[in-house]
Amino acid sequence: MSAPRHIAIIAPPTPGHLNPLQVLGTALATHGHRVTVVHLAAVSRFVTTPGIGFAALDGSGAPTASIDAYLAKLADPTGPVGLTRMIHSTAAMTATLLDEAPDVLRAIGVDAVIADSAEAAGALIAQRLGVPHVVSITGLPLLREPNVPPPFLGWKYRPDRIGRFRNHGGYFVSDLLLRPITQVLASRRRAWNLDARTATRGRLSIAQCPQALDYPRSAAIVYGGPWRATMDVPVDLPSDGRPLVFCSLGTLQGGRRGLFATMAEACAMIGARAVIAHGGGLSAAEASALPGDPLVRAFWPQEAVLRQCSAAVLHGGFNSVIDALAAGVPIVALPIAFEQPGTAARLVRIGAGRAVSPRGLTVRRLAAALTDVMEGAGYRAAAARLATEMLSAGGAAEAAARIDAALSTPD
Repeated sequence: MSAPRHIAIIAPPTPGHLNPLQVLGTALATHGHRVTVVHLAAVSRFVTTPGIGFAALDGSGAPTASIDAYLAKLADPTGPVGLTRMIHSTAAMTATLLDEAPDVLRAIGVDAVIADSAEAAGALIAQRLGVPHVVSITGLPLLREPNVPPPFLGWKYRPDRIGRFRNHGGYFVSDLLLRPITQVLASRRRAWNLDARTATRGRLSIAQCPQALDYPRSAAIVYGGPWRATMDVPVDLPSDGRPLVFCSLGTLQGGRRGLFATMAEACAMIGARAVIAHGGGLSAAEASALPGDPLVRAFWPQEAVLRQCSAAVLHGGFNSVIDALAAGVPIVALPIAFEQPGTAARLVRIGAGRAVSPRGLTVRRLAAALTDVMEGAGYRAAAARLATEMLSAGGAAEAAARIDAALSTPD
C-alpha cells in the first residue's frame, strides 16, 4: 500500500463519468486515500457518494459557467451547428479547468490526480503541479493507434494497409474538428513551458472496459469490469408473460420522445414490453403518451432491471452497454454521437448485438433487429462471455488496488 494521498478527480461534468469515478474513489478510500472531485460549483449536485469530497472552482469568467447550458449542448451534438457548438463549449470548459484548477488543487493539498481520458485538462494539470497521475477510462478507450478507427465512427476493425489509410483520413478530419480543444491545450503547455511528449503520460491507464469489447491495441491499458457499488436494489417488474426490453438513451439524450416512441412501438410489435428510462428528459404527459404499454420512469435501478430483460435498446452510452453485457443481455445499439458509433461497432464485432442507425428509424426495422438479437442464441452467448470476463475482473476494488500500487512507485 502506498502512503495515503489526497487525490483529485478531474473529469467531464456528467453523471456518466462521475458516477463510476465516485465508486472508484470509495474503493481508493479503503487504501487510506482521500478523494476530491474538482469542478465548477454546479457540478457538486452530481457528487453524491458519502466520503467523496468536492472542491469548487470560481468559474466566474467562464463562458460555460452554467452547467445546465453546457449539458444542453452535449445533448444536441449532431449536425454541423450542434457539433461545432459542443466542441467550442468543451474547449471553454477545458480552459476553465486549466486556468483555475491548479490553484484549487494547491490550496486543498492534492498530491495525485485521476485524470479521466475524456477531459484532457487533467493530465496537463498534474504535470503543471508536478504530481503523479493515473488515467481513468470510464468510457470506450480513446487512445489513438494506426490500426484502431476513430471512436466517433462506426468503422470495422481492419489492421491492414487499407484500414490504416482509412483511419489516418478519419483522424485527420477529427483533428480539424477538435482544433479548438487542442489549441487550448497547446497554449497552456507553451505558457507553462511543459513538454508535450510527456504531458499525458500517467503512471497507469486503467479502464472499466473489458478487453474483449475493445479492438486489439499495442498501448498499455489495464482493462477490467464496471466500477459499480455492490448494492442490490430490488425491483418488482410486472410479469404477464411478455419479454421485457430495457430502453435507454442515457442522461443526456433522454428528451428524444420520437425515438422512445419508436422503441415502445417496436417492442409491442414483437410481443414484448419496453422498460423505458428517459433520465428526466420527458414530461409526465409525454411519458404517458408513449405507445405499446411501456413501463416508464425517469430512472430505474438499471442493473437490477437488466437482469430481468431479454434484450436492451441503447444509444451506445458506455455505462449502459457494460451494465447490459454484465447481465448477459444482448443489445440493439442506436448510436447518436460521441464514441457511441465506435462502441456499437465493437458490439457487432464480438457478436453481442446489432447496430442500427437512429436516423429515419422505423418501427418495423427496429422490431426486426430486436427479434434477431432475442431469438439468435449467438447474441446472448456472446453477451454471457463478456459477463463472465467482467465478473472475474474485480471491478472498482481491483482498479483501486492497481492505482494504489502505481502511486507507490517512485518517479
